[in-house]
Amino acid sequence: QVQLVESGGGLVQPGGSLRLSCAASGSVVSVNAMGWYRQAPGKERELVAGISGGGITNYADSVKGRFTISRDNAKNTVYLQMSSLKPEDTAVYYCNAYIFPRSPALWDYYWGQGTQVTVSS
Repeated sequence: QVQLVESGGGLVQPGGSLRLSCAASGSVVSVNAMGWYRQAPGKERELVAGISGGGITNYADSVKGRFTISRDNAKNTVYLQMSSLKPEDTAVYYCNAYIFPRSPALWDYYWGQGTQVTVSS
């Protein structure tokens, strides 16, 4: 089985920083695109940032210049460095990855369990 395990969420003051991590483990053969989504109360889940297998990145307009996505392919891990955090960044952040596992031997998208980020004074 494949698991995506997130860490790094928490409570931070406006203007502060946090770094989220998400590691893919289990029967992982290959990992392609990885990304971070978030869902605030009463809102739909939205893409925050994505990174392709080749390292090409894309960001939501609302986080450009403040968030940076990166990955460590040797560790099957994706990171989200968040700076200049705002109260409107408060949400549950989910990791997503396009993975080829040993079984079933099919490319598919997998989700982490989510980590809470709260920006408040």
